[in-house]
Amino acid sequence: MRVAHIITRMIIGGAQENTLLNCLDLIEHHDDEVMLVTGPALGPEGDLLHRAGFFPDQANQQGRAELRGRAGELQIELLPMFRRNIHPLRDWAASRAIRNAIRHFRPDVVHTHSAKGGLLGRAAAWSLGVPAVIHTVHGAPFHEFQPRAAREFFRRCERYAAARCHHMISVADAMTDLMVRAGVAPREKFTTISSGMDVDPFLRADEHRQAVREKYQIAPDRVVIGKIARLFHLKGHDDLITAAADVVRQCPQVLFLLVGDGILREPLIRRIESIGLSDHFVFTGLVSPSDVPPLIGAMDVLVHTSLREGLARALPQALIAGKPAVSYDVDGAREVVISGETGFLVPARDTAVLADSLIRLAENDHLRQEWGRAGRQRFTEQFRHQEMTRQIRELYLRVLGRRPG
Repeated sequence: MRVAHIITRMIIGGAQENTLLNCLDLIEHHDDEVMLVTGPALGPEGDLLHRAGFFPDQANQQGRAELRGRAGELQIELLPMFRRNIHPLRDWAASRAIRNAIRHFRPDVVHTHSAKGGLLGRAAAWSLGVPAVIHTVHGAPFHEFQPRAAREFFRRCERYAAARCHHMISVADAMTDLMVRAGVAPREKFTTISSGMDVDPFLRADEHRQAVREKYQIAPDRVVIGKIARLFHLKGHDDLITAAADVVRQCPQVLFLLVGDGILREPLIRRIESIGLSDHFVFTGLVSPSDVPPLIGAMDVLVHTSLREGLARALPQALIAGKPAVSYDVDGAREVVISGETGFLVPARDTAVLADSLIRLAENDHLRQEWGRAGRQRFTEQFRHQEMTRQIRELYLRVLGRRPG
């Protein structure tokens, strides 16, 4: 089978890791031929392809850079004009380049990801008559925090693109519910497949606990509450800082470990300093994906305060590592954070309930251990990337088997 994946940018993020693992699994375990079409990894999040050992060659005469992996198995086409932000001229050029890449590769399946990649990729693949056009909804591009006109524009874009694919994959049932309510596509056009990962490093996360705590000068008796997210808007760091003031008053042994970097780093640091909590926060900055399991091993609780997210990978990662989670009840969080079993769900923006939930876990080591074990037992197999790829490939075959004659 020949499969082309299309995604706007390969920054260090959950959708990107999901896509890369799927590409590599198809090659390694199913002997498929795979092409990845993407744009430059612009932004402070880092370049996943570079971190994974892929490197760019010189751009060819058409202005398209080609990348080859460590063993040359995965064909990656980097389109410099393929960007996240809307730009009519650049988007027109990117659409032509995507269309040319698909025409040259002649895939059986085109599988798209992200808003821009999904729109341009599905339109191009559909117009070329690709036998199976699939899209994964990692998170909706429209949400309640946008101006109404922008929200309606993106909703219409998604509805247009949904009519130009055979099937869609949701990383959580909540994404299907959201899309169906918005009139993007009927429910029967969706299948939920959990976003896979390499679970083994998370199963071994505690092996690195002491070393990571020593690196960041965290005393053994500190209760570490970690958050893994870009320091960016809608990620909820301000809410966490508000709750932290109450948590620290009740539990002075608590330390907050913020993993990630972004444009809000300096404003967040200034706010923490202004309320006298500098001794209770540690910023790691940008880290490699391979550093995430050891960092989770150094934690006792994971907190997730993002206001929109399909299903944040940090939640199942923490649970697989045996750490309970406290999360805002948004999108797919409730599918892994089960109140009273694997953690606490908190109403979004309710910093008082957030603080109370964190205090309860900070004060109760037995509860942390019990809920962490429950999360590990419940979600380890579900989130293995090999299982994700198996289910995705079965979907490819079903679509190909019933495509119009």
